[in-house]
Amino acid sequence: MLRAALAAVDGRTCTARALRADPLPADAPVHVAAIGKAACDMALGAHDALAGRVRRTLVITKDGHASPEARRLPDVCILESGHPMPDARSLAAGQRLLEFVDQLPAGVLPLFLVSGGSSALVEVLRPGATLAMLTGLNAAGLASGEDINSLNRRRGELSLLKAGGLAQRLAGRAGRALFVSDVPGDDPAVIGSGLMARAPAGPDAVVRTVVARIEDAMRAAAAAAVGLRVSVAEGRFEGEASRLAVRFAHELALSSAQLQVWGGESVVTLPANPGRGGRNQHLGLAAARLLAGVEDLLLLAAGTDGTDGPTEDAGALVDGNTCGRVSLTGLDVEDCLRRADAHAALAAAGDLLHTGPTGTNVGDLVLGLKLARAEAQQWWLQHGGRP
Repeated sequence: MLRAALAAVDGRTCTARALRADPLPADAPVHVAAIGKAACDMALGAHDALAGRVRRTLVITKDGHASPEARRLPDVCILESGHPMPDARSLAAGQRLLEFVDQLPAGVLPLFLVSGGSSALVEVLRPGATLAMLTGLNAAGLASGEDINSLNRRRGELSLLKAGGLAQRLAGRAGRALFVSDVPGDDPAVIGSGLMARAPAGPDAVVRTVVARIEDAMRAAAAAAVGLRVSVAEGRFEGEASRLAVRFAHELALSSAQLQVWGGESVVTLPANPGRGGRNQHLGLAAARLLAGVEDLLLLAAGTDGTDGPTEDAGALVDGNTCGRVSLTGLDVEDCLRRADAHAALAAAGDLLHTGPTGTNVGDLVLGLKLARAEAQQWWLQHGGRP
């Protein structure tokens, strides 16, 4: 079900489909700038759809997210940058992005491909702002559990790129921007801290389209549960991961549905000296306390980008025996949650979920399964699985 959800919001597929459905002006050569965790896949999708019209490609992405296939694109420059905290490479990447815009030849159409992660990966600071100010803002926002819309607005106040600054640099030149959205409301003014938001003043001729969002992933996960009773939540979840864990565990236990699907983004308020783990790992471990001893309930919480916080794991898949497995190793679940060290507990239990980079980033997906073992085995065999 998770694989089906990720396939539905794959950056390469969604970018190519959008460009074929609404083609760029005929025959104009294209320069592509792709920024974010899904940048490589979105760039590949542009090349798939434009059949040789792309003359130059700039890709700015997170460490470890640069694919071998993207590196083989013609006339491509791939920069790996800092995430979730910006660093000096983020500032260098920002300068390269400005150069990309400033050096656009006449007659070339710019195509911007933006996905989550762009806020940290690329930056040009306003006069008087410093990298220390930027990293301090990010660290405080992440530690306090500040919602992403508010944090992105404050990031834009320090930036010459964000909040419409990059579009302003185009000076009214026509362009296209496609977005894989990881923010509530799917607003281009918020995605990537408004990296390709409308110019705050003067003409703006950029056509903006969101090509993938969490609801697409939710519907695909539900469709993959052929033969099961499914409930897809209305609206996106938000708020503290620990409170959401209680909600999801109770809804899963009390509902008649065999599959529950939720999408959104939680937050975790960090202690002074946090351990390792991300919001999905924290949510999963918190839910495991309520599933303890129940044999027919499982809960999966995953970042659709394949990473969760400062770890290389997407999240967690927990069940009624997770807490028992943690206890056998000598760790205490409550203590790990207090210290925001869910990664240690889940690693000990063998319940971390690892996908690697997925080529997309539409927020977080939570799936709850309510099936007895015999029912699960029967379903798996009937729908193409192996014993």
